Amino acid sequence: MNTTHPPHRRLGRRLLGVAAASMASILALTACSASGAGTAATTSESAVQKGGTLTLAFNQDPYANLDPNQNFWIESRSLDRNLVDSLTDQDPKTGAIKPWLATKWSVSSDAKTYTFWLRKDVTFSDGEKFDATAVKDTLDNVKKLGALASLGATYISGYSSTTVVDPYEVKVDFATPNAAFLQATATTTLGILSPKSYTDFTPAQRALGQFYGSGPFTLKKYTPNQSVVLVKRKDYDWGSPINSNRAAAYIDELDVKYIPEESVLVGALNSGQIDVAWPRNPLSAADQQSIKSGGGSIQSAVLPGLALDLLPNINGILGDDAVRKAIQLGIDRKTWADTVFYPGYPVATSVIDSSTPQYKNESSSLKYNAKAAQQTLSAAGWKTGSDGYRYKDGKQLAVSLLINAPWPGWDLLQSELKAIGIKIVQQVDTPAQFSVDANNGKFDLTGTYFTRGDADILRTYYDTSVVAEGKGPGAYTQKQDVAQKLQSLFAQEIAEPDTAKRTALFGQIQDELIASGTLFPLQNRVQVAGVASTVHGLKFTNEAFLRLNDVWISK
Repeated sequence: MNTTHPPHRRLGRRLLGVAAASMASILALTACSASGAGTAATTSESAVQKGGTLTLAFNQDPYANLDPNQNFWIESRSLDRNLVDSLTDQDPKTGAIKPWLATKWSVSSDAKTYTFWLRKDVTFSDGEKFDATAVKDTLDNVKKLGALASLGATYISGYSSTTVVDPYEVKVDFATPNAAFLQATATTTLGILSPKSYTDFTPAQRALGQFYGSGPFTLKKYTPNQSVVLVKRKDYDWGSPINSNRAAAYIDELDVKYIPEESVLVGALNSGQIDVAWPRNPLSAADQQSIKSGGGSIQSAVLPGLALDLLPNINGILGDDAVRKAIQLGIDRKTWADTVFYPGYPVATSVIDSSTPQYKNESSSLKYNAKAAQQTLSAAGWKTGSDGYRYKDGKQLAVSLLINAPWPGWDLLQSELKAIGIKIVQQVDTPAQFSVDANNGKFDLTGTYFTRGDADILRTYYDTSVVAEGKGPGAYTQKQDVAQKLQSLFAQEIAEPDTAKRTALFGQIQDELIASGTLFPLQNRVQVAGVASTVHGLKFTNEAFLRLNDVWISK
């Protein structure tokens, strides 16, 4: 997360370290995906003005990929949300899974079999009807994409097959339990495409927008890293029940531009050149005030999934339990949020963000206590030297922090831990080398994040039976006793279809991750957008994508 807007990382198991990476990109985390409503005031249907073009600006489009099955870049996934529909939707306020293209479903007691009953009135933009075959083709092709479906590969972990029971009933089987799959069916990653999308176009062509969805908009034009134009489908009439408007969109067109610099982006909004400014990083307090002074509004949502967490390599100096405990006590998270971002920025209270459905408030275990941190180190034999840092057996308590670019946030961390006698040495890699070093454990401390509306993202990163050495920094975070305990808990949660029981298991997982010093939460992640006063009804999805169904523009 930093101000250089580095790319989001792919999540496939072979790429976990890359996703965990780019600590310089941690400010950019805010675009990975979000939870929460963050909506404009609602207006009665009679007041809605139909027609017009909504002009929106993102910062960049580095991967030139609009295929929902392949795409992992938040801005592009926001566009996908309006091009494709999903079997289910996820409520931004509660995290509950709601029917969409599927009217109902059943889950087997072992979380290996899912049966969906489908709507019969949906068509794709190529004129073909949505049915069970389309569901099967989509899931089979996500599986076939392999590493190209870096998110989808994790969402359908253990996927065996999909069976068309009849035209509007489909059964999905897994070889191993996958209790997180239902939430995955609400994502754009598993958005359903017309079968012709797979027979008529290659993955490379689909990346450039050549596919057919059933969403409320179709793609009119796509020039990578320059512009995107979406036009509404006038016959659309099967929107998610989460939308106020489930029929055709109010606006006629979405015109997307790319403006790299925040100051230029904000200036374009304030001058009326664009209607929505959607930056990678949270808008600064000054820019937010500038937008408000110009009559606009600020809309934001806390993203679900991994908070910005630091993780230790226990094979080095952080194998000392006392040092990890001291770091947990020595991070002032409130000061971090207020200083790195702005006063009132949400403070991290667990290893996952507060908008994640299985979140547990761990504030009592994350209280800042520099005195207790110092006492912990002293009791473990770490004595303060003349330089203010601690030493034991002639060795300085120096911890390497692997990052891929400087960032003021790391300087603040360095200062906070120096106050308790720990020296943080910033190890700055190139982005490419960072991935190699993170995956292979060449760090004492590094960072990770990722967004998903289900806490199973923790298993993806920190179940050592899933993440092997050389495939992700999460493989280096746990001693054997902790690893065994977490493996058992993760195995239980992924096999538990009962929501309440699964949430309780995740509570135990969060307890253990914090108590053992497997993760050090730094901050919540927030999606922030500046919105012109003429824009009404703009809403975030559960994963902070742009939901256009209810948007209208006053003339």
